Amino acid sequence: MSERPLPPPTATLPPAGALARMRLRHLQCLLAVADTGSLRRAAERLSITQPAVTKTIHELEEILGVRLLTRGRRGTLPTPEAALFLRHAQASISALGEAVRSVSAGAVQRPLRVGALPTLAPSVMARVALAWRQGMAASAGEAAQLQVVTGLNTTLLQALRAQELDLVIGRLADPDDMVGLSFELLYAEPLVLAARPGHPLLAAGRVPAAADVAAWPLVLPMPGTVIRHGVDSFFSARGVMPAAGLTETVSASLGRAMALGSDALWFTALSAAEADFEAGTLQRLPVDTGGTEEPVGLLLPTQQPPWPALQAMVEAVRAEAARRRALAAAALRKP
Repeated sequence: MSERPLPPPTATLPPAGALARMRLRHLQCLLAVADTGSLRRAAERLSITQPAVTKTIHELEEILGVRLLTRGRRGTLPTPEAALFLRHAQASISALGEAVRSVSAGAVQRPLRVGALPTLAPSVMARVALAWRQGMAASAGEAAQLQVVTGLNTTLLQALRAQELDLVIGRLADPDDMVGLSFELLYAEPLVLAARPGHPLLAAGRVPAAADVAAWPLVLPMPGTVIRHGVDSFFSARGVMPAAGLTETVSASLGRAMALGSDALWFTALSAAEADFEAGTLQRLPVDTGGTEEPVGLLLPTQQPPWPALQAMVEAVRAEAARRRALAAAALRKP
């Protein structure tokens, strides 16, 4: 975006005049650029041309009398003035969406859109979804629809900021990725090693060392993910490096299938494998993974007004988190 002089202070319109000239497309364009960090990607998201995005941002700069975007090594970034403006702009868009929903009682209710990490889907998200469905049915909202999306934490948070999701069950991210989002800590869960029954490392009385684990094929989270940092820390703290073949994936179903069908060891979050541990289809290696615990939290847009289906989901998530904390505390009390 080319640099050009802004109107002098005397040309700045009073607030009422600025509001009269401002349009929804101005807010949508600025939000899209701030979220994607690129004029081109913002144009793709809005299904318009890049020159149209540039023109709209220039219009908004003239209305407000301040520069809104700067180019840097990390892409096109909001200025401090734009960051302040965006906080309120996001709230305005959210409030407008709530206003539209409030007068659309006769229309088809849109689905509640929830994002969850792949490791949380098999157990945590499944229990939450069932509890939410039961709660909605009890409150005569049985027709409410639910959509669940899984993916990398960064991808889910981007979708949450773009209002493509209403809620995410995930992990705390870098400050830049948390702009406009709130994080409520639910619980911390450890990483575990899962193996098929009869695996040589499960021999009676044997406690495998990290070097023993590293000698077998491993299924690990993708590099760059929060959970992978925990895996790497586990090995580095013990002075060993995996020596056999690695399969890297965020798919819990793939990790499970590879552990069931081979001697590969699946290094994953407890929630991804606990159903198999309870059923006996997979077994947990007796390896101390202390220090690998990662926080799981509830993420929401800071300015999103509550609505019944969303509030019911928040309550279901908190109830499941409380159940998991109680189970963890009981396990610690066992002799």
